Amino acid sequence: MGYRCMLWLFLLCLIADQGLIKGANGLACNWGTRSTHPLPANIVVKLLKENGFDKVKLFEADPPALKALGNSGIQVMLGIPNEFLAPLAGSVQFAVNWVQQNVSNYISRYGVDIRHVAVGNEPFLKTYKDKFLQTTFPALQNIQAALIKAGLGRQVKVTVPLNADVYQTDSGLPSGGNFRSDIHDLMISIIKFLSDNNSPLTINIYPFLSLYADPNFPVDYAFFSGSAAPIVDGSITYTNVFEANFDTLISALEKNGFSSMPVIVGEVGWPTDGDPHANVEYARRFNQGLVSRILAGQGTPRRQTPPDVYIFGLIDEDNKSIDPGNFERHWGIFYYDGTLKYQLNLGNGKSLIPAKGVRYLQRQWCVMSPSASLSDPNLANSINYACSYSDCTSLGYGSTCGQLDARNNASYAFNAYYQTMDQRRGACSFSNNLSVLTNVDPSQGTCRFGIMIDLGKHETPPKRSLAGRNQNSVLGLMALFLALIFIVCSA
Repeated sequence: MGYRCMLWLFLLCLIADQGLIKGANGLACNWGTRSTHPLPANIVVKLLKENGFDKVKLFEADPPALKALGNSGIQVMLGIPNEFLAPLAGSVQFAVNWVQQNVSNYISRYGVDIRHVAVGNEPFLKTYKDKFLQTTFPALQNIQAALIKAGLGRQVKVTVPLNADVYQTDSGLPSGGNFRSDIHDLMISIIKFLSDNNSPLTINIYPFLSLYADPNFPVDYAFFSGSAAPIVDGSITYTNVFEANFDTLISALEKNGFSSMPVIVGEVGWPTDGDPHANVEYARRFNQGLVSRILAGQGTPRRQTPPDVYIFGLIDEDNKSIDPGNFERHWGIFYYDGTLKYQLNLGNGKSLIPAKGVRYLQRQWCVMSPSASLSDPNLANSINYACSYSDCTSLGYGSTCGQLDARNNASYAFNAYYQTMDQRRGACSFSNNLSVLTNVDPSQGTCRFGIMIDLGKHETPPKRSLAGRNQNSVLGLMALFLALIFIVCSA
């Protein structure tokens, strides 16, 4: 290679080294939209970009979210809720219509970079009692056929996000991994189909749930500190449940002839409220360890190539089902309004940046009236009513507001209802004058008395962000350098 050619290559490498060309180890996360007062989509996309997230998973085709992601440079995994599995399985035309409306439309009209369609969400959970066993695979096949018909078969890949309970180990070691006997044949059929279509398998792994379900689970084994008592599996030593769980899946794939099957970790994270183990300290500890692994490109003992890992989740969702537990509404690394829960080191001197441009309702709270009595016969029913229409999961044992006395307990419930109802007139009028408005923030200790987002007052973003322009400029610059290198080297 000539001197001039080497010089141009050096300049190109210099550009890449300065971070102008995006690296492979970006961050990915889940963006859930089950909130009574969702953070405006344009603010969320800006939040994603400013914090280095270049991949996002949506659980449903939410129009504001998809439109805001258009031309953002963020890759999208688009989910299909389980209630769509039956109609998708029963009709190819239904699948064709769904793809046209939710995939083709957003790619062509809005420039959304949809890379995956996630068919269903953990459909084989034992708690579903086989409800989706007959419909998941046909729905997957029909979505794949619809993508091919739309000319998107190469660009958009199908997958099925599955809970880690689809595999197990009889030996207690990762090397003994295999798929659950009751769904073994179905799993092999799905994996073969994904493999034939160059699509990945997606698995959700939750170390928190291991600790939640078993009080005797070794706490350190849930984290990445390496301080847990090791589990020795042949020549491999495991000091955290994430690696052991992931490698149990890899063993299952190897046993069944799919050793090179690509795997995505679709959900992994730690909640901050709703359970004694769901707290800020543990969440920061877990997610920092996880982010550090991702940025370092670290794989697992059985698979050195790092998988794409989608952190769960980005923002708290106060309208999610709490059937799994009160913690379900508190998985976000940010609060509902995009404010920081805790700080994370994102490498290169970067740390988390909160959302900007959020507008709130008036700075006022609804609390129990000082003149009201705790012995009022209407108090209990009023609290129950307030909590049935708002999120009171922070009041539980071991939660951030679990230490409140009875009066403040009532105040929290009343305020949660008042804010959820948009501070409407009459929303702070509980029976027998039990409640009153105040301008003094009643928050105390770890317990936050929130004020809801004002959905009607937000900044309108420019149609195209500076970051998007910069990214396109960098791509153009890179193309120019490549062309120059070709010319020089060919001379």
